This record gives sequence, structure tokens and C-alpha cells, in this order.
Amino acid sequence: MWALSAITVFVLIMGPVGDGRAEEVIGTSPLLTIAPKDLHRILPPDSHLLIDPHSIEQFLDALDGTPPDWGLVYGHGHHDPDHDDRLFRLNRQRDAKRAGNPALTRLVTFFWFGELSRYDAEAGGFRVVLGPTFTPTRWGVVRFKYEDLPGNLVAKVSARLRSELEQRIGRGESVEITVAITGRLIPDESVVYDFSHDQEGLGLIMPVVKVERLDYLLTNK
Repeated sequence: MWALSAITVFVLIMGPVGDGRAEEVIGTSPLLTIAPKDLHRILPPDSHLLIDPHSIEQFLDALDGTPPDWGLVYGHGHHDPDHDDRLFRLNRQRDAKRAGNPALTRLVTFFWFGELSRYDAEAGGFRVVLGPTFTPTRWGVVRFKYEDLPGNLVAKVSARLRSELEQRIGRGESVEITVAITGRLIPDESVVYDFSHDQEGLGLIMPVVKVERLDYLLTNK
């Protein structure tokens, strides 16, 4: 098993707020001061927390049965003329086998990294900078992806906390948060199998989730 590492690739999400009210509601949430371990208290009771290697492995076991034979699929790597075809076939075969699996309809919650940016008085909260987490598992490295996340993410806070956080940001401190993303796998191509761009032959698994809810957790008070 690879050494557990947290690789943060912060991506500033820009763009106009979505036209639909539902999108705005999903992207704008209060900044909570509960610990990640207590998140289950506020989530829907049927939500499955996928925030550590064991829980993610159990979910993939239920969804796709067994990990791919990454060595066989990789072959001689990107210089292998059949590499892309093998990877394509793997994804199509897994998509077909997964059809109708009850695990596809499970409500799941996963974590991304977050950081507070400037306070937006018009939006009534801090803009949120978002970046993925990469979790090493016996399946490979897992990186959750999302669909239908609005362009502008806003964390609302009390007046007292706003003042404290603005002072910290003003001093150049990084105000990190945990972003809990809840939703269900998309029906088609719900899991994408690929290879890491950082390590040759390392399998990368990307479950794709349609977002239904966001929760922001202040992790370095």
C-alpha cells in the first residue's frame, strides 16, 4: 500500500452564479464548526460517508466487485499502441456490468479540500476555493469528481466569526475548511478508470457524483 498522502490541487472555481435557485442553494451554506467525525449528525440518515480508505474500498467492492488488473491494462504504458484501447474496454465493460447495481443509487458523501477567499458582501459570505483529495486504496488512488456544482461557492458566517476570519486572511493566513459533498453517482459512466499522471502505472479511480448538498466545515479554528 502506498504511503497515505494528501495531495491538494486547489482550483479556483470562477464563473457566474447559476440561473436556477437550486444551484444557488447548493453552493451557499453556513460554515459549520463541528468536527468532520460529527458530520453524520447533520447529514441525511441514509448517506454513506466515504472519507477514508476502508469505507471507499467497501463501496467500490459493492459497486464493481474487484479491482482491475492494472498491470495488464497498463502494459508498456503510453508508448504501448494498445494501451488506450485496453483502458477504453475496461471502462466500457465495467459500465455495462455495473448497470442495475443498487449501489449506484446510494447517497454518498466525500471530502474535498477548501480554503476561504475574500468576503463577498453582496453574496453574504466568504468565497470558497476548492480542490480534490486523493486517497490511496487497494483499488488504486481514488479521486471523487462532481457534476452540477455551481460556479460560485459561498460560506456564510456570523458577524463575530466574519471579523475573526477577515483578520486572519488579512494577516496572510490560510483559512482551510473541509467541503463535504453529498450526492449520487451519475447513471452512465459513474466510475472512470484511468492512470495517474504523477506516477507511472498507478491506477486512478474517479467516481462521478451529481451534487445534491454541500457542507462547509471549519477545520483550523
